[in-house]
Amino acid sequence: MDERVVLCGANAYEQKYYLNEKFNKLPQAIQDELHIICVLFTEEVGGVLTMVFDDEGNLSLETNADADDFYYDEISSGLLVKEICRKRQELFASLKLYYRVFINNEPVDEILKEIE
Repeated sequence: MDERVVLCGANAYEQKYYLNEKFNKLPQAIQDELHIICVLFTEEVGGVLTMVFDDEGNLSLETNADADDFYYDEISSGLLVKEICRKRQELFASLKLYYRVFINNEPVDEILKEIE
């Protein structure tokens, strides 16, 4: 089963931000932080940034750009993704837990056993 769930994303071409309605119950401060991360990324690098959960609850940041976008820098994009992941490690761990409990409906006691 290769089920992926989009958390949020931003598109520099359309100047739009998207938050999956499944995550509307996240605290407003977290929603705002995700919005800022996505929009600042696309403002700096361009293209499209999407935050996606895989079927195991791992969060990844995916970027892409139009083929004719000569301003998009793939190297800068990769470096910025790594920097965001490093700086927001605690946020992403919390989001993974939220996803597993509230979206994927995994039993909390099983998750706690894994953490121990």
